[in-house]
Amino acid sequence: MDLGLADRTVLVTGGSSGVGLATVRALLDEGARVATCGRDGERLAKAAARLGAGPDRLFTATCDVRDGDAVRRFTDAAAAHFGGPVDGLVNNAGQSRMKRLDDTTAEDWRDELELKFTGVLNPLAAARRYLRASDAASVVNVNAVLAKQPETRLITTSAARAGILNLSKSLAHELAAEGIRVNSVCLGLIDTGQWTRRHAAADSGLGYEDWQAELAADRGIALGRLGRADEVAYAVVALLSPRASYITGTSIDVCGGVGRGIL
Repeated sequence: MDLGLADRTVLVTGGSSGVGLATVRALLDEGARVATCGRDGERLAKAAARLGAGPDRLFTATCDVRDGDAVRRFTDAAAAHFGGPVDGLVNNAGQSRMKRLDDTTAEDWRDELELKFTGVLNPLAAARRYLRASDAASVVNVNAVLAKQPETRLITTSAARAGILNLSKSLAHELAAEGIRVNSVCLGLIDTGQWTRRHAAADSGLGYEDWQAELAADRGIALGRLGRADEVAYAVVALLSPRASYITGTSIDVCGGVGRGIL
């Protein structure tokens, strides 16, 4: 099926690795023009080289989403580079903070809430006028199932994720009159670099596949494994597509059946 993304411009934050990089790759495969940013310029350059897309299809810049001025510079430069409107925005920058309540400082709370909320609000503020110029504008916030079922081992991240899910619903209502759809993709445990690092740090004596299966069983993942970044990217790209023109204010769980609720 043609998703109608060819020659459309999409901004993706946090595109140097993991879900962000997989989303950039999937968009390029659909013929889209993609602008992506990351905090680590060297890692971003290596990711861009692996993608193999020319400057007519891919624009990259070093940027921290917590810095509103830097985000505006990145967005304006991307819009000027490709010309025309911005058709999609994927807010993906972020990370998980593995701490329980008694291990969490006031600074941890401030940092986590700032990253999660500025990671959505700064790119949206910068891209909003370009999105309004599109005939199929779509925003996708990459979130987590933690937003719906809190995890005490990630207490700050769970709370921040819940806030972003609430914010996304509000934004869908606020921006509908401007022709901008807003949806969320809530991921479960995805096999990215952070899990390989945690496997190494755990020093469990298990190989990575066995450790991953044990982790999946502990977390109640019905499919018995961690997900892949490209499996999340599929849902993100589907929501960006003009074919999803009547979908806004909703969330899609990509979590291997870990969800225990019915809502």
